[in-house]
Amino acid sequence: MKVYPLWHIGHQNEAGPVGETVHLDDGGDVFVDEQDGDDVTLLGIYSSEAGAGERMLRARLLPGFAAEPDCFHLGEYDLDRDHWTEGFVCVPVRDAPSR
Repeated sequence: MKVYPLWHIGHQNEAGPVGETVHLDDGGDVFVDEQDGDDVTLLGIYSSEAGAGERMLRARLLPGFAAEPDCFHLGEYDLDRDHWTEGFVCVPVRDAPSR
């Protein structure tokens, strides 16, 4: 069985060539960089693409989501299956410079 998580990315990054906000990458997919301030919101997990699509249409009418109507990401996952099969490492965050 497949499930369909629907995400929205509220962009605050400064990843463009002159520091502008990037919404879509060169391939047309939603760009996201949480370390550069982008906010990722899970709207829900749906049993069908159609259900997720209906939710996306409703969300596009709401404040915040309406300002970035093309910044939704719909995933597709098999239920009861491992999707991350390796470990991970923590990368220390550098302290902000003193003023």
